[in-house]
Amino acid sequence: MRVLFVCSGGMSSAIVVQALKKEGEKQGVELDVQAVGTSDIEAELNKGWDLVMVAPQVRHRMESIQKAADQASVPCGAIPPQAYTPLGGPILLKTVKQLMGI
Repeated sequence: MRVLFVCSGGMSSAIVVQALKKEGEKQGVELDVQAVGTSDIEAELNKGWDLVMVAPQVRHRMESIQKAADQASVPCGAIPPQAYTPLGGPILLKTVKQLMGI
């Protein structure tokens, strides 16, 4: 499953990407997770992503991100703020599964 994580960049994004990948490995879910800034979202969405997740710091851009995701027919949802930690892997994976309808 290919997950695009829209964020403001920085170390916290890398930590969340790693937490989600590790949790996926633990539960046997193959994940390709990448982070991208909000300015790159329209171009990225056409690259075969299965899901777009939006970080708490860029929720103010949620409407435009959701619109771009809808145009590309990619499910899109917000990351719960409590999942945005190094230990947030279980919550992140649960959110991915909910958004994908798994």
